[in-house]
Amino acid sequence: MGAAARVLPSLLLGLLLTSSPGALGANPGLVARITDRGLQYVAKEGLVALQRKLHSIELPDFTGDFKIKHVGRGHYEFHSLNIHSCELLSSALTPLPGQGLSLSISDSSIRVQGKWKVRKSFVRLRGSFDVNVKGITISVNLVLGSEPSGRPTVTASSCSTHIHDVEVDMSGDLGWLLNLFHNQIESKFQKILESKICEMIQKSVTSDLQPYLQTLPVTTEIDILADIDYSLMEAPRAAAQMLDVMLKAEIFNRDHRSPVPFLAPVMSLPVEHTRMVYFAISDYVFNTASLVYYEAGYLNFSITDDMVPLTSNIRLTTQSFRAFIPRITKRYPNMKLELQGRVVSAPILNFSPGNLSLAPQMEIEGFVLLPNSAKELIFQLSVTTNLSATLNFNTSKITGILKPEKVQVELKESKVGLFNVELLEALLNYYTLNTLYSEINAKLALGFPLPLLKRIQLYDPVLQIHKDFLFLGANVQYLRG
Repeated sequence: MGAAARVLPSLLLGLLLTSSPGALGANPGLVARITDRGLQYVAKEGLVALQRKLHSIELPDFTGDFKIKHVGRGHYEFHSLNIHSCELLSSALTPLPGQGLSLSISDSSIRVQGKWKVRKSFVRLRGSFDVNVKGITISVNLVLGSEPSGRPTVTASSCSTHIHDVEVDMSGDLGWLLNLFHNQIESKFQKILESKICEMIQKSVTSDLQPYLQTLPVTTEIDILADIDYSLMEAPRAAAQMLDVMLKAEIFNRDHRSPVPFLAPVMSLPVEHTRMVYFAISDYVFNTASLVYYEAGYLNFSITDDMVPLTSNIRLTTQSFRAFIPRITKRYPNMKLELQGRVVSAPILNFSPGNLSLAPQMEIEGFVLLPNSAKELIFQLSVTTNLSATLNFNTSKITGILKPEKVQVELKESKVGLFNVELLEALLNYYTLNTLYSEINAKLALGFPLPLLKRIQLYDPVLQIHKDFLFLGANVQYLRG
């Protein structure tokens, strides 16, 4: 049953996969919900990024003429302007239903330093200056969408900056002269900064935020057979105090993708706000995985004697199986056996409140390997079991533990007379408990990664099982590069 041990972890963990939209109908396989707490964390991190960007703003030189009574006319120039420091103190990110998000920044200040030159007739003087800009407020509307490929998009539809107060302090000879018309100079500084701040934000959305959103994977490889479709089904939905992202979350055969014959169920998400982000993962995700592996024959298995550990007391030989089938050695003395198993139909994973269960049905056929290398069918068994699992997730992936349940065996046909089903059932239960389940759990412990944006890590996880879906909640940490 080595093949089953390899495939079952993918099936059981496939259900947890991701954050991607869903299926043949309008229902997503996965919904990623960012709560108000999550949005404010994003705003806080965005504030840090914008503060770094403000230092890179290149402020233009500007010039002007002046005329002062008793002094006459002159010409001034402000150059070598650079932002010495900035402090963005308060930010908020709020949903704009039907559009996207609104970012507002307030209680902010900037300090600019530079040099000035004055020319009057043949007199040329110079000095330095400091500009303290206070009471800066910034408002940006972000439109969220999706590309035909299913990747998220963002554009800044509007930006406005307002500066409440500008104070220019001149030093050097004739600095007092420039202070006489500081209103004119401060007005120019204000217009320049207001324009440059919004210009910087527009560029940052295009060159930084949009490429970052593109790090959300659209298709991720599971193994040599299957991939996961994480594409967005539609633009993210902004609602009061939350943002929902609808993802497909469909597992498909990489070489032969075919339509899924069932739809994702409607998920009624609980109203939870204690975590920054929640993932509602439909049973559709697992069941598309189950269908892919079933149709590819990955759930079928074959066991021959050379696959049985040498230390085992039970061999796949007619001599060893005499304990189960007393008459087998009379018809087939000293011959080897082969067991072939197949799952009757694609296993269906069921979610119910607090419970996750699976009830695969299998058929096992026993063959005698004849001296001429032909195979002769000697019995057929029906095997059923109820499986349950415990699932957990950590900073970036989901892990699981399969809980053993008793295997039930029913004899469908025997061509070799009496068959001790109870004894064979005990053997199969021993094998699954000590070999199969331990192999599967070892693979489940490796976990399956959630599709996350680059440098995102989850912590404080919680997990709930509801009807038809898992509900995972976590806080978010952005690992700054």
